[in-house]
Amino acid sequence: MKLDIINIDGQKTGKQVDLPDDIFGIEPNEHAVYLAVKQYNASQRQGTHASKERNAITGSRRKIKRQKGTGTARAGDIKNPLFRGGGRIFGPRPRNYSIKLNKKVKTLARKSALSGKASAGQIVVVEDFTFESPRTKDYLNILNNLELGSQKTLLVTGDHDQSVVLASRNLGKADVTRAQDLNTYSVLNASTLILSESSIEKIKETFA
Repeated sequence: MKLDIINIDGQKTGKQVDLPDDIFGIEPNEHAVYLAVKQYNASQRQGTHASKERNAITGSRRKIKRQKGTGTARAGDIKNPLFRGGGRIFGPRPRNYSIKLNKKVKTLARKSALSGKASAGQIVVVEDFTFESPRTKDYLNILNNLELGSQKTLLVTGDHDQSVVLASRNLGKADVTRAQDLNTYSVLNASTLILSESSIEKIKETFA
């Protein structure tokens, strides 16, 4: 698949880039994509939730009333979960939500996500650019020139560019990542994928 390379002014440069079919032209595997997104969402959970069960509540273990003859239900100590201020029954405990996924499945999922974007025409290739000083307005102007100012975008760069990252981080719908850090969820979450010219070679190396 060949795409025109566009400059930051939104104009065609006359150059084209060839996107490899083994990465951008495969039949998407929906189940692999599902597993990769599930793993990503699970890894975002801290798993630090906790509540106090009756063994963690401060209070006396003395039986608060006699077993029989009160006309009410029998009760033990004040930490009974049925009482106000008592422990919680089967409350959440700290746990690890991470899911193991084979490397081949993760690779297939990323290729499937990229191929889906390519077949839908949601990939734009731009010339490499940087900023002398990070300004949100400058990055927003580039998106407006590409007619993507109102869309959710993901810019993929060849290497980490701190000025581009800082210029984009105040925009809620704009995200920036390196080609090596590309994941299935971020690709699917973006309406349009913006590939810098140098990122394509990095993507090829990543999937080689």
